[in-house]
Amino acid sequence: MNRQFTKTTLITLTLLIIFSTIQVCQAQNTSLTYQLLNQPDGNVTYELNVVVPQNLLQYYAEKRNDPRVSRDFPDFVTPYAVKPIADCMWQIYKNEEDFTNGVLMLVHQLTYEVTNPAMYPVETMVENKGDCDLFSFIAASILKAGGIDVVLLYYESQSHMNIGVHLASAPKDARSSVYYVTHDGARYYIAECTGGNWKEGWRVGECPDDCKHTSSQIITLENAEEVSPGQVSASFSAFEPSTISLEISPIITLQNGAITFRGQIAPEAANKNVTLYAKINNSPWIVIGTTVTREDGTFEYVWTVGIAGMCALQASWPGDSQHTGAISPTRSITVIPLFIGVLIIVAVIAVIIGVIAVVISKHSQHFGEPEPSAF
Repeated sequence: MNRQFTKTTLITLTLLIIFSTIQVCQAQNTSLTYQLLNQPDGNVTYELNVVVPQNLLQYYAEKRNDPRVSRDFPDFVTPYAVKPIADCMWQIYKNEEDFTNGVLMLVHQLTYEVTNPAMYPVETMVENKGDCDLFSFIAASILKAGGIDVVLLYYESQSHMNIGVHLASAPKDARSSVYYVTHDGARYYIAECTGGNWKEGWRVGECPDDCKHTSSQIITLENAEEVSPGQVSASFSAFEPSTISLEISPIITLQNGAITFRGQIAPEAANKNVTLYAKINNSPWIVIGTTVTREDGTFEYVWTVGIAGMCALQASWPGDSQHTGAISPTRSITVIPLFIGVLIIVAVIAVIIGVIAVVISKHSQHFGEPEPSAF
């Protein structure tokens, strides 16, 4: 008995250590810093701090696949994930041209290196290196998140990519002739995303010589990713870390049953927005709702599950000017189809009725037996 107890205890401790290690690894985020000027040739420099949650990075690493044809490129444009960067940049830029040039300043700080396979924007930012298509994915993601109409421009003969940006008027800060492509009657001004000199690099409207007389395929972004299970954090001040917990009950329910999300952000803060996500079976992540925290940082949300299957659930909050955002651990639930639930209930009732029938039968037989003879 003692040996068995000791063996069980050791196995339990080992599993706990492994689980703890995994949790620590998941909690590690990546902090990035970018320099921005208030405008081209500006004299005010801002330091933009960006934090990429490890869970979000892991999500894109697991999702990654190499684009086989050009129509796959929009899959790598992820405006939702980088929207806090766009929101932050709009604090210092007053018009679409300056905003676009600010985004180009950011991607021009990344090191050029031919990279295979393709990566998503947060992966490239963490790696701090990539090539023309990866830089274009980042720029297009931030611009689209900031409300700018943007397209990818693919020069197949040059094996090159940059972007086209629709502006209300021609760029004023271009240092040469302004170049653009036309799509559906709108002008999209060329924006080159490669180049290592972020202060003096390419501006919107300027075009590399190799692309001036080369036709490009215009790739629109209606099929860009709409949502991801979390976002980066962005601020012009230093961040303090934060965490968010999540518990789900029940973990098994019938279709159209109610699932309750409960959790807490730390440090504790009231009236902070928490977003709830679900991945049902093999579908993409979707936002199922938002809620706000109470005074102690706790939150609660009830969700009616309309689709049967396996569900992965997460919660996140975007952080604020003092704290990084955070993504909860993933929780899983099983949603049983209604017809199976009905069959289970019928089966249980049948078993109960059968047991009752057997008991009554035995009871009747017992009382129906003749009394033993006195002889």
